[in-house]
Amino acid sequence: MSDSSAPIKEVAKGELILSIKNLAKCYGDLEVLKDIDLNVKKGEVICVLGPSGSGKSTMLRCLNLLESPTGGTIELKGATVFDGGQTKNLDELRRETGMVFQSFNLFPNMSAKGNVSIAQIRVRGRKKEEADKRSIEQLTKVGLADKIDEYPDRLSGGQQQRVAIARALAMDPEILLFDEVTSALDPELVKGVLDVMRELADSGMTMICVTHEMGFAREVADRVIFMDGGYIVEQGDPDQVIGNPKEERTKQFLGLVLDH
Repeated sequence: MSDSSAPIKEVAKGELILSIKNLAKCYGDLEVLKDIDLNVKKGEVICVLGPSGSGKSTMLRCLNLLESPTGGTIELKGATVFDGGQTKNLDELRRETGMVFQSFNLFPNMSAKGNVSIAQIRVRGRKKEEADKRSIEQLTKVGLADKIDEYPDRLSGGQQQRVAIARALAMDPEILLFDEVTSALDPELVKGVLDVMRELADSGMTMICVTHEMGFAREVADRVIFMDGGYIVEQGDPDQVIGNPKEERTKQFLGLVLDH
């Protein structure tokens, strides 16, 4: 069930923007998320770490209801968007939470500008001229001013991922969700994408990033979350969680990751 109620109220930087309580997700008998509690403040950058299969990506997909949770509540800017199976304010949630995926999901028959404009026209209701102007601004912002009219097959993986980031930004979201956006890229292309993400963090964008990039998490995150087995095992500032973890499972994971 979805409704098109009035826009959700604005919140100021540092105020609670997203609140998740007792979030659960099951596929049949398989529990992928178990009792997740998470509060996110406007302007906060959160990096989510953990082994494959720990529930990180599923949690992100539940936050913007690409996956429907099995239980729990989600509140965006004080308004309930999910409550124990009932979805409310879905259109507003989708407008306010942009997502960038591991795979770029670009339309091959559209230019970079076309890929960034189409959702603005269809979802935001912008006229083509307005959408194209916004697309050019955002493509320039991510360092692709000279690639605006190129098609995806003429772009490197890193450039395609930056088009995907520009597409999310052009929707003017309150929160950006990044799902392992560098893991499909060749190593030499990773830096360009992470640089764009650093600039977004510096600009005050609220970001939740599932990532294996430990250096990025140490440098950019306000908070690091370690997940395993569908639970949040540990969370805190980067120096504490990455530099001096309390939980044995976090120590084991980081011992493997940081040695390579």
